Amino acid sequence: MDWMIMLAQLLLSLSFLVAVHEMGHLLAAKYFGMRVEQFSIGFPPKLWSFRKGDTEYAISAIPLGGYVKISGMIDESLDSEAMKMPPQPWEFRSKPAWQRLIVMLGGIFVNVIVGIIIFIGITFAFGDTYLLNSEINKLGGIEARPIGKRLGLKTGDKIVKINGKEFKYFDDIMRPQTLLTDNAYYTVERDGQLVDISIPADFIQKFNKKDSARNFIGYRIPPVIGEVAKDSIAGKVGLQKGDVITEINGIHFTYMDQVYEYIKYEAVKRDTITFKVMRAGTLLSFKENFKGRAAIGFIPMEPESYLKSAEVNIEYGFIESIPLGTDRAFQTLKTQVRAFGKVITGVLSPKESLSGPIGIMQAYGAEWNWQRFWSLTGVLSLVLAFMNLLPIPALDGGHVMFLSYEIISRRKPSDKFLEAAQKVGMVFLLALMVFIFANDIIKLF
Repeated sequence: MDWMIMLAQLLLSLSFLVAVHEMGHLLAAKYFGMRVEQFSIGFPPKLWSFRKGDTEYAISAIPLGGYVKISGMIDESLDSEAMKMPPQPWEFRSKPAWQRLIVMLGGIFVNVIVGIIIFIGITFAFGDTYLLNSEINKLGGIEARPIGKRLGLKTGDKIVKINGKEFKYFDDIMRPQTLLTDNAYYTVERDGQLVDISIPADFIQKFNKKDSARNFIGYRIPPVIGEVAKDSIAGKVGLQKGDVITEINGIHFTYMDQVYEYIKYEAVKRDTITFKVMRAGTLLSFKENFKGRAAIGFIPMEPESYLKSAEVNIEYGFIESIPLGTDRAFQTLKTQVRAFGKVITGVLSPKESLSGPIGIMQAYGAEWNWQRFWSLTGVLSLVLAFMNLLPIPALDGGHVMFLSYEIISRRKPSDKFLEAAQKVGMVFLLALMVFIFANDIIKLF
């Protein structure tokens, strides 16, 4: 059932983004009097269609893109027979180069605008929720998990600076902008000393796997019991939600991570376990057989209950959301371009950094969360705009490249050359798609 929810979100998002992208081409083409033969969401075979005027509007079976077929244009249809006929006034090839350029930029332009609108809408509808880093440090600093430990962080560290600058929100520690910055580093307070922890250039790759962000760092919480497993020591002795573990085998604990660490590496070596809990001001003591056990049998109280002093909720008015959402959209685009540049230069591994439909589907999650859905859709809209602008034949950017050459040189490339370039581009994109799909499957298993 989980995969169906993820797949439904992916298909809805892609269908929406493809529709608005191709609509950008269609509207620009019709504005300049070009005949649009077909508008399709998805690739053939065709599932359903209707005709209005000269245009057939279709929904097709393969939901991994879409296309607009404009008369007299060399595109993925490779309709070379039509190109042998004399040019007609309503055809793409008969129009001035600047009009053809605007048509090819239409889809990219619409994706950027849609991305900006989505970010403005998210900012207005959901506002922001942040955790104050200063309060997290007062609570005891970070809990370093496997990825964080490999970086050099330790549980109890208090991160006080990022790249030499003080910061306000705990969330800034894991932002892509932070992890993609050249020569990035954290400054932590450890045992009264300031220590710099370098962030490797390829460190962001650690966050491409499921639950990897959760395995980086967390915040320390007190050892308060949340839920109790019935068939466990905790269930047997009657531990309750809200009980505070104060001591295990004579050792006092302040944080839940200390409790887990001790049980995992020390308590398991013993046949019996003694522990004390504070309940409504009364100290209770227990002694139980622990042979063959690896846990007492509880999960901690939800961290949110301890973070009210650290949590900041900000709501924005509609007018206020416009510049803020726009800035966030462009910051997101800037981050994606920077990441792509690091892949091209070899700083980041394509295998670790690139995700296809399966990876994107997992990012949506198994629960339908509209804030996450629209946030990812906004990012994808901007990524789609950027990727389509790349000067690769068969992409919009390839057409833009050749049209720019035509405008500057006043020499139009031959139809034969453009058709050959289109074929080369399609082969390249097909190979790239196979690589991304295979990479997704390898990472999945």
